Amino acid sequence: MGMELEGDMEEYIDTGEIEYDDSDVVAHIRGILLKVAEGGKSEYHDLVGKLNQPGRDPDEVASLVMCLKGLSGAVAFIDIVRHETLLQAILGMSMWKYSPDVLDVLVDLIIRLATSGGEFLDSSLEMLVTNFTPPFKIDLDTPRGVVKKEQVLDRVHSALINITELVPLVPMRLVSILLYRMPHTNADEQMMALYAESMLRLECGPIGEFVGSTMLFALVDRLVELDVEIEWDDIEQSESNKGIFHMELEDIDGEDNGYGLAKTIKLAQNLDMTNEIARRLVYLKKYSQNLDYLLVLIFQHLKSCAENGRLAKVFPTLLQSFHDTVLNTQKSKFAQFFMFYACSLDPEECGLSFLFMLRDVFLCNTRIPLTRMSSVAYLASYLSRAKFLEGHIIASTLQGLVNWCVEYCQFVGAEEKTLNPEAHRLFYSGCQAIIYVLCFRMKEMLDDPDQKSIILGFPLQRIFRDPLDPLKVCLPLVVDEFLKQARAASLITTSENFLFKNLLESDLSKAFGGVERLDMFFPFDPCLLKRSERFIKPIFLHWSDVVPPYDDEEDLEEQLGDEVDDHLSDDDIEDSMNKMSITPKSSLKFSMGLKSMPAKIRPSTSPV
Repeated sequence: MGMELEGDMEEYIDTGEIEYDDSDVVAHIRGILLKVAEGGKSEYHDLVGKLNQPGRDPDEVASLVMCLKGLSGAVAFIDIVRHETLLQAILGMSMWKYSPDVLDVLVDLIIRLATSGGEFLDSSLEMLVTNFTPPFKIDLDTPRGVVKKEQVLDRVHSALINITELVPLVPMRLVSILLYRMPHTNADEQMMALYAESMLRLECGPIGEFVGSTMLFALVDRLVELDVEIEWDDIEQSESNKGIFHMELEDIDGEDNGYGLAKTIKLAQNLDMTNEIARRLVYLKKYSQNLDYLLVLIFQHLKSCAENGRLAKVFPTLLQSFHDTVLNTQKSKFAQFFMFYACSLDPEECGLSFLFMLRDVFLCNTRIPLTRMSSVAYLASYLSRAKFLEGHIIASTLQGLVNWCVEYCQFVGAEEKTLNPEAHRLFYSGCQAIIYVLCFRMKEMLDDPDQKSIILGFPLQRIFRDPLDPLKVCLPLVVDEFLKQARAASLITTSENFLFKNLLESDLSKAFGGVERLDMFFPFDPCLLKRSERFIKPIFLHWSDVVPPYDDEEDLEEQLGDEVDDHLSDDDIEDSMNKMSITPKSSLKFSMGLKSMPAKIRPSTSPV
């Protein structure tokens, strides 16, 4: 037998009539490896060639399996320098190309390489991580595609677990490889989704204790990176019908606004758009798709964590990640919804933890003003939109904001009490947060006796009649809607009419917040991402669901009174009302990964 094993490698491997013992195969492979140092490279090149074959027919598969088995037993004789081409062939094998028989022996070889010493550990880990994604497109909507995905990823993750058990320093080395290999923002959506799925699988698996928090931080970072690629001007399609309370979405004539690339380009061509704009739409489609897919995966993962009793364990990481990454991202559009959804899964613990964090950041005098303004904007939007928050929590949080605003008025000296939006931007942020939440929640809180007593006890007149005059600085649309509701509910009385003709943003409001324009920032406005939105919709309060304490037409007519004359026509009144309603169907909407596009998502109400 020994003489036969020294024979030609091709003849040895392809001999189907003779069965060789595994030890004989190992001995033969070992001999080939040792001969390389002596210049004997013919059989070595044949061996490398076998690994580079596709392995499609049964003979090729059998030959490849035998080679891999022999190499597994001869790992100790593989030299990182002399056998460089062999290592490149092994570590370059894509597990997505082979049958389960080949996968099993290949994974065994990779585990042996990784655990044989320090030389091959990083390259073996990198090979496994690379196989999180296929080198080609596969149809994961078919049973065959799903089976192939399971065959590969089950073995990859099992190998990572086995290597970690044998080499304690693996998690530290693995994290850097995982972060380095993470797909970029413009990657194919399948690659992005499969890689993220494996990261989340690591987070909840046996290695999660060591790498889990890093995986979550990295995924949130990628959400934000994708989000910032979509600029506000890309979303704002029409300069007409601007408003803050009309952001409910409608499909165009019931059309299913899918992600078809051809449809996006065709629409751009129909609108006589330049090539540059058409390319921009294509990029936006890719970014929004990747953001949507990634959010859905995170939502599904968080739901699984909640079902398995793990949400309390991962939530501190989510909260820290939000604080460090999302909170100070100017006007993040969709990424923040991972936190909104997580809070909905456990309102009593997670939901309140998020609320308290936002509140405490705003109230903390040592934090920079922009962070505090962003925090109270998130707080206002969260209190307004989260269906899962109990009314008494909303009322008590508003009470804290009202108390802060009263104390601010008391603290500022008489000589400083001027309409200076920049100097008093924190105060105006707090005031706007209060009236914005009341626009959404006033009626339901007034219907509850306990909450009503809290709301009626707010010293709002004291705040709004202060020389700082917040109602002249906050966004006119928010102020107008608040005053309509507050008057109808007898919450405040005022002789001054704040219904701004054409509802244009005042110069004072423009100055409020400075260049960053955080005055316009209501971060939990409707989610426009098509797949993600179905998770958010059941837990989200849309403006169309709000029942204000007034009858719209009658109340508006009563408030306008004598002002409804030659200076304010019926068209003006109708225009004002439209600004408070949902986006008309006639608004231009593009289909590029977003569910639909409102005429104006951003709560700015003035021309530039």
